[in-house]
Amino acid sequence: MGKKENFSILLVVAVTSFLGTFLVSSVNIALPTIEKDLVLNAIELSWVITAFILATALFMLPSGSWGDRSNNRRLFKLGLILFTLASGICYVAPDGHWLVAARFLQGIGSAFTGTTGQAILVSSFPAEKRGQVLGISVASVYGGLALGPLVGGIITLHIGWRALFLIATIFGLVTIIISHIFLKSNEQAHQSDTRGDKTGTILFMIGLAALVYGSSLIPSVAGWSLISGGAILLLLFWKYESSIKYPMLDTRLFSHNRLFTYSSLSALINYTATFAIVFFLSLYLQKVQGLSPRDAGAVIVAQPAMMALFSPIVGKLSDKIQPRYFATTGMAMCSTGLAMLAFLDADTPVWIIVTILLWVGIGFALFSSPNMNTIMSSVERRQYGQASGLASSMRVFGQIISMSIVTLIFSLLFGSMSIEEVPNSIFLQAMRWGFLIFALIGLPGIYFSYNRGNLTRKE
Repeated sequence: MGKKENFSILLVVAVTSFLGTFLVSSVNIALPTIEKDLVLNAIELSWVITAFILATALFMLPSGSWGDRSNNRRLFKLGLILFTLASGICYVAPDGHWLVAARFLQGIGSAFTGTTGQAILVSSFPAEKRGQVLGISVASVYGGLALGPLVGGIITLHIGWRALFLIATIFGLVTIIISHIFLKSNEQAHQSDTRGDKTGTILFMIGLAALVYGSSLIPSVAGWSLISGGAILLLLFWKYESSIKYPMLDTRLFSHNRLFTYSSLSALINYTATFAIVFFLSLYLQKVQGLSPRDAGAVIVAQPAMMALFSPIVGKLSDKIQPRYFATTGMAMCSTGLAMLAFLDADTPVWIIVTILLWVGIGFALFSSPNMNTIMSSVERRQYGQASGLASSMRVFGQIISMSIVTLIFSLLFGSMSIEEVPNSIFLQAMRWGFLIFALIGLPGIYFSYNRGNLTRKE
């Protein structure tokens, strides 16, 4: 391919990555306003975030397999359409139920674009450029995360939270047009394994949905029953996938590829530990510290700004230096930063919070691009879609576990109260427990990251 086509592909994938994370991070900062406007309690409010990541998790793994079997670029465009349509529904949502349902549809669109986007990039560039282009893609993700809290806070304060979804709809329409111009569907399906794995897909989706929904009902009997049933279905899914010829999940990637397995586990642990940072701090800065959405966003922007700044640099360096050294250092920095966040109180100076977020942001940048580079470079070309889907699934599974832990803490300490009704002392207690748990979760990630072994890149 020529330079123009390569640039166009990178542009479309990067813009789409930016759009998704911008909306995610801007909605996080708008949560207190959404809670008041739609009269939601703490558990319902968490589902505004959880519905999106649950849908993404449900469809991300299957979409990686679908993309390999059919056409990654066509599935990418379908995801764009779904994401844009859902954003429009969020804009006009009359109540919390409509908003949560539309966020679920947004998550499906995000799964399609997130999975196939990485596969399209890796298949379009030579091996020696993968770290660099993946670093640019990751930087666009973090650019959205960086601008989301600040811009989202300003928009929420002066126009309202619904305007966030209107902007996403407009950007989505523009991106759809760009993708149809520049992203031609010239890939060929793999004719040898085009059969669908319906049984595996059903087991996976029902099991994961039961697991996540059950976590929101703990400590009730129904909650524990759903979690147990979901876990059994996921175990059956793994056993079934290991026994069929054309699985949705090639379990041999985990059983015969230590580099892929340890890198994927590192990603799962990293996202589990770090995802709830923005969720907690958005509520903490506005509820406990009394900041406006705009000012809270200006504080939170410190973390993703470091991610966006350093990810391309580290990604390029990981083409020349073994990625595990960067990733392990980054994982250690994230874990220590989480431990420091556990000691925030009502009077903590803002500059201390910003310093910790800068530290975590640099750590995340050191981890993410090299880890993704390792995952995508450890498999054969025919497995790019599935590897991308699995890597993205690790991220989303981590986010789900993170939010499930938050939801469990909220249900145990808050009951049916809204965040606004909860005393600051109780909220701080919940936040401290959350960050301490996440800091401990990060420790095995350091082990897996370092002990994955060295990368030998495949062409």
